[in-house]
Amino acid sequence: MEAVLQTRGLLSLPPNPTRALNGLSLSYKRVPSVVAKPNGLSPKGKSFICKAEAAAAAADGQPSYGETQPPKFLGIELVTLKKIIPLGLMFFCILFNYTILRDTKDVLVVTAKGSSAEIIPFLKTWVNLPMAVGFMLLYTKLADVLPKKALFYTVIVPFIAFFGAFGFLLYPLSNYIHPEALADKLLAVLGPRFLGPLAILRIWTFCLFYVMAELWGSVVISVLFWGFANQITTVDEAKRFYPLFGLGANIALIFSGRTVKYFSTLRQNLGPGVDGWAVSLKGMMSIVVLMGLAICFLYWWVNKFVPLPTRSKKKKEKPKMGTMESLKFLVSSRYIRDLATLVVAYGISINLVEVTWKSKLKAQFPSPNEYSSFMGDFSTATGIATFTMMLLSQFIFDKYGWGVAASITPTVLLLTGVGFFSLILFGGPLAPTLTQFGMTPLLAAVYVGALQNIFSKSAKYSLFDPCKEMAYIPLDEDTKVKGKAAIDVVCNPLGKSGGALIQQFMILTFGSLANSTPYLGGILLVIVLAWLGAARSLDTQFTALRREEELEKEMERAAVKIPVVSESGNGSLASGSSLNAAGDSTGSSSETSTPSSI
Repeated sequence: MEAVLQTRGLLSLPPNPTRALNGLSLSYKRVPSVVAKPNGLSPKGKSFICKAEAAAAAADGQPSYGETQPPKFLGIELVTLKKIIPLGLMFFCILFNYTILRDTKDVLVVTAKGSSAEIIPFLKTWVNLPMAVGFMLLYTKLADVLPKKALFYTVIVPFIAFFGAFGFLLYPLSNYIHPEALADKLLAVLGPRFLGPLAILRIWTFCLFYVMAELWGSVVISVLFWGFANQITTVDEAKRFYPLFGLGANIALIFSGRTVKYFSTLRQNLGPGVDGWAVSLKGMMSIVVLMGLAICFLYWWVNKFVPLPTRSKKKKEKPKMGTMESLKFLVSSRYIRDLATLVVAYGISINLVEVTWKSKLKAQFPSPNEYSSFMGDFSTATGIATFTMMLLSQFIFDKYGWGVAASITPTVLLLTGVGFFSLILFGGPLAPTLTQFGMTPLLAAVYVGALQNIFSKSAKYSLFDPCKEMAYIPLDEDTKVKGKAAIDVVCNPLGKSGGALIQQFMILTFGSLANSTPYLGGILLVIVLAWLGAARSLDTQFTALRREEELEKEMERAAVKIPVVSESGNGSLASGSSLNAAGDSTGSSSETSTPSSI
């Protein structure tokens, strides 16, 4: 603002200038200032409004001269509602699908014949991570050659097609295309310690489903949806509405949890000889396909009928870069590195607890029906908890700001993780006490682990994700697109794979996951502390970028508008605008120069 004020002083006219114009004398006199708003205009039209003032007023949400107040509903402009409602519905459909896919993928790979929960670390490290890296490289290339609309459809349509094909084609044929005999021979030769890697070969279609479901979370939620939301919203709108997107989305968690529960009950009620999983998958994958088509329709509608917000014209344009140049550029950016630290730290932290919890979960609920039913209840409880957190999140953003909101998720995850690991370590001494409540140490560990996951995921959805997405908005377009692809598609599975590698190393070193539990707790503490440090660093950079963007906009509003002086038919000169550069928007102390005589 200081720079703007100094600019005004330099560009203001002298008190009583006299100019010679084609032999004519043009003098000015000082007249009272006029507010650049409809209620401040002179009724006789003797004063003039600077175009920069009108632009500034419009940018501040104030109607300029001759314009009416934009229509509102419940205090929100209709043009904003045309963005927020479709985005909320898109988020609802995407998370509805993700919940069904997440619960289904776990049941498929954990309860399949010849497999167990031990397959998950190998899947995340040796299958999911390479596919995520490959997708990121492909997406970076496509982002350079395809327009944004074509890029969106090119990415999401293969997901919809695959999930439909899995329910109606791949799963019914799984007994014919799974190489179970080959896997049995290799297992007999290599030994039981290779059960996890060989299970990937044994049930390769289920593993492909697992990876596609994981990528749905990384690609469709993080890259496609949030990238689109960042494109059509401003930072102020994001602060107000990003936390509220999750309200509708987490209603989706509740309903999708009930959907999974319904199909679990349906499997129990089918007659003998009927493949319950085949019936369930056809029903659930049909819902996934319909929701995917609804997402495409909402995306088309927003692009068709909603105007894009204006960004600062002084944004630096980045040149087109190749894949390796893009990666080098992203790695060289401290801002992107801090964002990547947040995502990787979350992936490692949640994975250190989640895999241990799922092994306990299978021990408690060995059958697919029981496992799937519990996961349905788990998703519903997660939706309710997240819905409650969403209601509190806007207050947290308004009261305490971005930095505090970004620090809550790692704090919650650390506290609940300590409780979960403590129960596993000291479950034996607590057994008599737990028996009085009708629980075994195993069942108590399952419930405490479920609470840990519920609270951690609700904090992630309501605070961590909105904070992360807000951090992208001030960036230039090229960094935003490629940074999101690198961080959300690669760093997300990289974090999960990092957690899986840590667990594999601990198992090989200490003999079992239970023996390595104290060390996993120590690693969790170190990771969370690094997470909190990156959040503080990013808060400082985000605030500086926001101030820079606001200053650029103020400078644009202060653009000088030179008066257009024309000679009228009677030989006099008339002026159609003010010479005061970017006059004071309040008009309380500034003065405007107008021509008085020739």
